[in-house]
Amino acid sequence: MSTEKIHDTEKGSVEELREEHHVDLSNNVNARIQNPLHGIPKAKLMAQVEQFAREKGMEEQLPYLKKGALLAQNPKDFENIPELDEEDRAIIRREVTHRWSQPKDMYKTVIICSIAAAVQGWDQEGSNGANLSFPQVFNITDDASNPDAARNQWIIGLINSGPYIGAALIGCWLTDPLNTFLGRRGTIFVCGIFCTLTVIGSACAQTWPQLLTTRLLLGIGMGAKASTVPIFAAENTPASIRGGLVMSWQLWTAFGIFLGVTANLILFRVGSIAWRLQLGSAFLPAIPLVICIYMCPESPRWYMKKGRYQDAYRSLKRLRNSELQAAKDLYYVHRQLQEEFAVIKGSNYFSRFTELFTIPRVRRATLASFVAMIAQQMCGINIIAFYSSTIFEQAGYSTEQALLASFGFGLVNFIFAFPAVWTIDTFGRRNLLLFTFPNMAWTLLAAGLCFLIPTSNAARVPLIALFIFIFDAFYSPGEGPVPFTYSAEVFPLTHREMGMSWAVATCLFWAAVLSMTFPRMLGTLGPEGSFGLYAGFNVIAFFLIFFLLPETKQRTLEELDYVFAVPTSKHIAYQGKVFLPYWINKWVFRRKDAQLQPLYNFDEVESITVFEKGAGH
Repeated sequence: MSTEKIHDTEKGSVEELREEHHVDLSNNVNARIQNPLHGIPKAKLMAQVEQFAREKGMEEQLPYLKKGALLAQNPKDFENIPELDEEDRAIIRREVTHRWSQPKDMYKTVIICSIAAAVQGWDQEGSNGANLSFPQVFNITDDASNPDAARNQWIIGLINSGPYIGAALIGCWLTDPLNTFLGRRGTIFVCGIFCTLTVIGSACAQTWPQLLTTRLLLGIGMGAKASTVPIFAAENTPASIRGGLVMSWQLWTAFGIFLGVTANLILFRVGSIAWRLQLGSAFLPAIPLVICIYMCPESPRWYMKKGRYQDAYRSLKRLRNSELQAAKDLYYVHRQLQEEFAVIKGSNYFSRFTELFTIPRVRRATLASFVAMIAQQMCGINIIAFYSSTIFEQAGYSTEQALLASFGFGLVNFIFAFPAVWTIDTFGRRNLLLFTFPNMAWTLLAAGLCFLIPTSNAARVPLIALFIFIFDAFYSPGEGPVPFTYSAEVFPLTHREMGMSWAVATCLFWAAVLSMTFPRMLGTLGPEGSFGLYAGFNVIAFFLIFFLLPETKQRTLEELDYVFAVPTSKHIAYQGKVFLPYWINKWVFRRKDAQLQPLYNFDEVESITVFEKGAGH
């Protein structure tokens, strides 16, 4: 079935919804975040639920659907809904008090997504260690004594950037058609096959063009996987813990990087084939990904997009603690999708792409995801992640010491990603970025300046490593997890695959640019100039985030339609004229009477996911 079936669910229901709620998703100047069921009389709501059950062949689930609709309409007042019995109320209370108590299928999904992320991290890290030996094998060394050093620097950069070129130009843009025809799980399965065969191929390459080709093909799997897995996780998880679970993408990508640097360190002593094993070992985590992905339930939102409501309900029952919660989410998402389709009609691949820039609500999400993703490359993390062994060797370390220092970098990257599991849904996505970017700027600048210390000084190399590790510690809980979590949740369902393709292509395209240019930049500006340049980029990224990135924590994927209906000009004006003066008064002048006027005006029923202190289902 096609997405158009959602339109025909209830006769005239879309028009009725538009009249009842008065929320213009294209230009929400009043900045309301509104429950789509709010204000509907009880008798009318029950009649709509009955009609929905008949049309979807779900008459047997009607009692749960009715309870779920009433609960979704007024979640904060569930104690006073007479249709709910004490067992029902106990379930809802537990949603608030035990938000991390989730079904095994939920955590099974998270584990498989984590394995997919580890594949991504290991894939990108294999070349870090291999950079120390494959240039000699293929006679493309960049030693200063080599007359072709400049040319070879570009070739090494091109080989390192191969996966990101393949991902940005091809892999990411296959996400939409692959998801349309294969679903989330099928897409991840195909990507797992790609990530298995191509890294084995890279280990067998006999010339640098062959190595480049296998790396480009690897990018196809990496791009589609990086675009799909965060969506799969976001659509399966409840809103109150969505950020913490979706950010496991970055946490386990960091773990994959750690595994990669560990493999580099273990394998560098095996001789001339070390670089082949360092590149090829990345196939190991891809095998369980391919085997286990179909053990997870498919995304219920994807099923609903295809008109397969019975399958969506079965998925939700596996992903929620009770049938009441599954029924509530099914009907709530259905009604919000009607609102969404009334405004946004993504009918085909090319129209969905153009609508990323032409429909105001989608354009704001496109801009915000672009800022979050390009900031990840502007911060400079990948000049270290891709080339840390080379950087530490230039600082004065031996090959073994450089690999050990890279191991330390990977370990710090993994360990400091853990705090974001708790802070991303409490401190918030935007606040994490605003706190960490200034700290990344000064630590990167300090690391660059340490290269000016004379090589005879014993403190030179330890100080360089120290500031790089501190920089890494600030990156991991902030710009590390936020971009993929953020981009996976900001687009409406109609444009989610295409929007995530755009976001990940943005990230990986600029990763390709960074990876390709850094060897030459290092040769021209030196480490101190290169680090100083990226420290400046951190400052620019901070201001882009401050003015252009709305907060999204603990809102359902559908309610974010209303957040991104606020015009960008209003958001910028609020940050500059309201929030910034408030922050200066409160934290600089220490005025206790400083009051912040909120940007969003909440209706009586704020959100299906918000109970006390922002905790929800």
